[in-house]
Order: sequence, then C-alpha cells, then structure tokens
Amino acid sequence: MYKKARLLDTVRVPPERLDDVSDDVILELLQDKLEGRCDEDLGWVVAVTDVHEIGEGNILYNEAGVFYEAEFTAIVFEPLLQEVVDGKVAEVVSFGAFVSIGPIDTLLHASQIGDDYYSYDEDGARLHASESGQALGVDDGVRGRIVTVSIDERNPGDSKIGLTARQSGLGKHGWLEEADQEDEAQEVEG
Repeated sequence: MYKKARLLDTVRVPPERLDDVSDDVILELLQDKLEGRCDEDLGWVVAVTDVHEIGEGNILYNEAGVFYEAEFTAIVFEPLLQEVVDGKVAEVVSFGAFVSIGPIDTLLHASQIGDDYYSYDEDGARLHASESGQALGVDDGVRGRIVTVSIDERNPGDSKIGLTARQSGLGKHGWLEEADQEDEAQEVEG
C-alpha cells in the first residue's frame, strides 16, 4: 500500500553546503539519504516530497558537517498481506515469474499462477499452461494477492514477497479481460 507519511530524521549537511542551509538543500540531502531505502516498520521510501521544519544544527566532535533534525513528508510503499496489487512481469524463470509492483519485485511461483500446470519455455522465456495454452512472459501485466512478506532491512533486495493469482479476478491482465468479455457475452445471450 502506498501512503503519505510525516517523518522525522537527522540529515548531515557537508561543509561545502553550509553557506545555504535551506529547505531545498535539506530536501535534496534527505532524498539522497532515504529514497529507495527500506525500513521493516515503514516499508520502502519511494519519494521525499516536502520539508516542514528544520531543527537547530548540531556539531559532533571529529565530524565534518552539521547535523540537522528535519520533519518531512515521504511517500512510502508497504506491502501488506492479502493486499491485491497490479504489476508487470520483470523476469521469467523455471519456477515462476518475478513481478515488479512499484519499488520491489515479488515472486509469483508457477504453482500460484492458476489451476493449470505451467512449464517453463526457456527459448521464449515464458511459462506455458499445459491444458489452456495460456502463457505468461516478460512485460505482461499481472494482478495478484500478496501472500508472504519477509522484509530484509539491511539488504532490501533480499526481501521476499510472494504472490498468488489462483483466485477469481486475479491473473494476467489479458486473461482477466478475456474472462470479462466472456461474462458479458453470456449475459447478452441469457
């Protein structure tokens, strides 16, 4: 879930930037420090947007620069269990597909794509269903539900978020559109 958060953090202003400590300088330094970072409780900081208040600067012994406490607004992404998300397939491997849902990639295991058996086509870098003939490949849009969340703060790239697309209303966007068209055709006939 994306959310707007009002946060407090300390930012170091290097000596060469001390002549003009302004909201813009603090904003730039906070963006460099925090954007793309992960916090177990907060999630991923996608963007630092506004600085509201800058405290008094503090000088630490044997440290170049001045440290300022700043209150600011950030856009964060926190993956929540059972949340339905839309994403795009970034990579297909023998055991499933990695789906980008904003700032992170999740795993949609082959067993969680649908009720069919999906096998890996290495040449086409796609997963093919044995009965329906449906295929899932790179750049396909997918709607899934988050079923596992394990965040690694120290190395956000090692975080593990798992998806399922086995329920009704979930799956590749093209499959969902086909299902909607079939439902509409049945309503017209009935």
